[in-house]
Amino acid sequence: MFTLQAGRRGKWGVVGVWVLLLVAVFPLAAGLGDVQSDDVTDQLPGGAESTLVHQVEDRIPGSEDDELIVVYHRDGGLADGDEQAVVRQHATLAQEFQVDMPPVRSEDGTALMYAVGQPASGNDAGVAKFVERVRAVTADRPSGLRAEVTGPAAIDADVDAVFEGIDTTLMLVTVIVVAFLLIITYRSPFLWLVPLLTVGAAAYLSMALVRVVAGALDMTVSTQSSSIMIVMVFGAGTDYALLIVARYREQLRHHRDVHAAMRAALKSVGPAILASGSTVALGLGCLFVADMNDISGIGIIGALGILATLVIMLTLFPAVLTALGRKVFWPRVPALVSTAPAGRDWWRWVFARPLRSAGASALALGLLGLGVFGLSTDLRQADSFTNTPESVTGFATLDRAYPGEGGRPFTVATPTDQVAQVLAVARATDKVVSAETEREGNGWSLVDVVPAAQPDSDDEAAVIKRLRADLPPAALVGGEGAERVDVQEASAADTKLVIPLVLAVVLLVLFLLLRSLVASLLVVAAVVLSYLAALGLGSLVFEHVLGFGGVEPTLPVLVFVFLVAFGVDYAIFLVARIAEDRKELGTTVATRRAVRATAPVIASAGLVLAATFAVLASLPFVPMVEMGVVVAVGVLLQTLLVAPAMLAPMMVGLRRWIWWPSRSADNPQPAAVPDESVLVGEERS
Repeated sequence: MFTLQAGRRGKWGVVGVWVLLLVAVFPLAAGLGDVQSDDVTDQLPGGAESTLVHQVEDRIPGSEDDELIVVYHRDGGLADGDEQAVVRQHATLAQEFQVDMPPVRSEDGTALMYAVGQPASGNDAGVAKFVERVRAVTADRPSGLRAEVTGPAAIDADVDAVFEGIDTTLMLVTVIVVAFLLIITYRSPFLWLVPLLTVGAAAYLSMALVRVVAGALDMTVSTQSSSIMIVMVFGAGTDYALLIVARYREQLRHHRDVHAAMRAALKSVGPAILASGSTVALGLGCLFVADMNDISGIGIIGALGILATLVIMLTLFPAVLTALGRKVFWPRVPALVSTAPAGRDWWRWVFARPLRSAGASALALGLLGLGVFGLSTDLRQADSFTNTPESVTGFATLDRAYPGEGGRPFTVATPTDQVAQVLAVARATDKVVSAETEREGNGWSLVDVVPAAQPDSDDEAAVIKRLRADLPPAALVGGEGAERVDVQEASAADTKLVIPLVLAVVLLVLFLLLRSLVASLLVVAAVVLSYLAALGLGSLVFEHVLGFGGVEPTLPVLVFVFLVAFGVDYAIFLVARIAEDRKELGTTVATRRAVRATAPVIASAGLVLAATFAVLASLPFVPMVEMGVVVAVGVLLQTLLVAPAMLAPMMVGLRRWIWWPSRSADNPQPAAVPDESVLVGEERS
């Protein structure tokens, strides 16, 4: 299966077919935005009460207005002329929008506020235009008087602004980062372009596949999930390119013909890449069972991206590289020699006392993992921005200036014949300020319930749970506060379901590949330990360095899938090389040779993948920053510590037991074992 793309004529056929195919799918890739949606219902758990409330709202005639709250504040109290300016702006807005209430002065005399509404626009652009206009009117005010436009519509507009154009920006930044790292790695003016362009082709193919599958399955594709897919494609694709180029360069020293060299390289490294990529795709696919719609979507989207990348990097990339010949490596063109150039055995110290080295590495990871115990999966919406927007600070101003006025309202959907009972129960519930019928139709009524609790607080969650317990069974509690409760509960359930499933799938794939239960368990244990270390270190950094208010409830399960899948990815590259040589050389010598041959490439691949995920940290959205940091740290731990300094020494320490229950011999023929001094500089084809 790896001969056509390395054939004298076959390579041109492969290139031609891919060029035609990529041209054909380009319109589909460009149309990915047609299936993208960041609606709340596309992200919430499918059967949650808050999701069902949205569905009921859509069936009731009329619609809830887009509403903003404008709050003015001056430290020390309002000055002369402040109220007149506010009244003028109030009158201006009343001519364009629905302004039913006059400005209300706070009891301490520091603030004025009023509400502005418009009929629901039904789209993000309409809400953004509404918010922009109100902010433009309130911008002209006396010096020292602060005006903030807040409310659910304003927060939605600010979130949309964060993700506006994010796909294009993220792809450009990722391309720049990958190009920079490839130039440093290869130190060639031409070679870096080959993986960059082919990975770019994989990104477009991935986008086209997602466009087709999402349209056919009515699947959730959020801006966040498509952004993560782009990062994964560039990271994984560049990793595969680094591995192929490293083995191809090695084979060029033993083969005069570039076609023979590429065939030998693909025969050696191709199965490992195919196995590792398939493992990543299967691991991501396990997210499909998640109850959270956006998490489930990320799993399918990510798996499609990895599969597309795998196909292109094993077909188009080798074909292009072979067609360009040796000259693509200029000025470091590999010469035809009988043995590989001598190199340094940087990891010799690891094998002096292998079990001690592995134990020390495991201890270091375990200590870092202690930070998990301080992890808070309770990130509030108000804390989700790296630069706090006006809509968030406005809520804080309202809470300080108008204490006890009520928090963020809930929406209770109830059959109309039960509305009186719902109103009575809600009004009798502790910490509920008011409950009023908002609208009704088609046998359903919507009731607005205002709690005496701050948004995203424990008190707010307690009121929601109390209402759900006390209201009639047919009544459904929704609204932004209820959505947060549902997300937390669904994320906890998804974590308990997805993590064991991923571990079982990965363990099965490893056992089928390695034919060793011990080696498979060791690999899984190592990558899980590195996951805990990365999450623990991330928790400490987020709380004590960056000052974040916690992590999103979905972060632990997403990061687990990414780090376990990619961690196993790197482990397969190492263990496959050991398995390739162990029957001839024995486990100890084969492991030393494998580490010397693969550790630099794995480290380079890890740096590239970590850098691509770190690009997410440049976004002004805390959940994306946290994901980028934790995955980047985890990948670096796996490639620089776990694979060479923990996994490899453990294999040496356990010797033949590492392959249990395999009965294949692990005793090399005496004549086949090279002298250790020769092994320092020699590479096996």
